[in-house]
Order: sequence, then structure tokens, then C-alpha cells
Amino acid sequence: MAEDLVKTIADLHEEEALRIVEERLRAGEDAFKILEDSRNAMEIVGKRFENREYFIPDLVYSGEILQEIAEIVKPKLTGANEFERLDKVIIGTVAGDIHDIGKNIVTFMLDINGFEVYDLGVDVPAQKFIEKAEETQARIIGLSGLLTLAFESMKETIEVIRGTGLRDKVKIMIGGGQINDEVRKYTGADAFGTDAMSAVLLVKDWAGEK
Repeated sequence: MAEDLVKTIADLHEEEALRIVEERLRAGEDAFKILEDSRNAMEIVGKRFENREYFIPDLVYSGEILQEIAEIVKPKLTGANEFERLDKVIIGTVAGDIHDIGKNIVTFMLDINGFEVYDLGVDVPAQKFIEKAEETQARIIGLSGLLTLAFESMKETIEVIRGTGLRDKVKIMIGGGQINDEVRKYTGADAFGTDAMSAVLLVKDWAGEK
């Protein structure tokens, strides 16, 4: 069933994907597992875009499918109802990259786990991260990017943050389909997340929530 959902989303079959999600929820399956399968499907979508099998409209459509799935599973998730937020997190896709699927999943997961998330969107210049950090006093910044060209933008963003004197006051994590520890070292980030749940655990650790 998991493989069916991954393939169906990746192939952009909206109605079938939503049907599978409903069936899995009725069967009592963990909603987080469904979100993880959705994330895996979106990675395939991203790779197909990089290989020029998919184009911008396909990315937009896949994001719409993901949003519908999120709306279906959200009532089944435990976490972020109205309560005191644990910490503030700024997140955005760096300049030069317009991918937001992974970022949206991380934002959603952080929200339901009790964090106050400021999602700056896509193609975000370094200065916008700085302005938001100064405005909100957030201690955690997440930089997202799917394409390899985003690595340089992440590096430049972190260098600009360092130049303002904010670097010692914030923790910076990076994430995306091709992120690894070598990329983390290159960009100067504090850590990287391989998926939405690892990002949540990382942020919880930084926020003092074990």
C-alpha cells in the first residue's frame, strides 16, 4: 500500500492518491507514515523535474496533491492544537530555488509539533531571513533547497547572516533532496535534516525539548 501511494503521487494521479490515503486512515494506519510516504513521492517528483521529465506546472500540481493529503491527515495527527509554542523557527527556500514541497512538509510537521513557524516562501534572499530573525527574535533558521545550485545560495545566505553578527545567536539547519554532511560543511550550517521528522527532532533538541 505504501508503494502504491508513493507511485500514485509521483505519477500525479490525484484522485487515486486521495483514495489510498482515505483507505489507509480507515484501516487505522499511522498518519505520520502516510506523510512520510508522501515525502518520498515528492522526492521522486523533484528528481523528475531535475531530469526534465516534469516541468513547473507538474511541481505546482504535485504540491496541490500534497496539500489535499495534509488536510485529510491533519485531524489524525497529535500535536499542535492551540497551546504555548515551544520556540520560533524561520524557514524558507533559498534564493534561486523555487521548490517548496519539502519545505512545506517540514513547516507542517513543525507546526503540529508545537513550534511557531515563519515560512518565508521560495526564492528568499538572505536579507529577508535576517529581517525576520531581527523582527521575531527566532533562534532557529531552516534553509531549504532541492537543486544543487541551492548549495551556493545557502552558503552565501549563511555568510551574510554571519556578517550581521546574528550567526552566534541562531542555529541554522539545511535540508533538501541532495543534502548531506559535505554540503553542511560547505555551507557552514550547524546541521542538516534528511526528512521532515529528522528536522523536527533536530529543532526539538535545539529548543531544549528532548
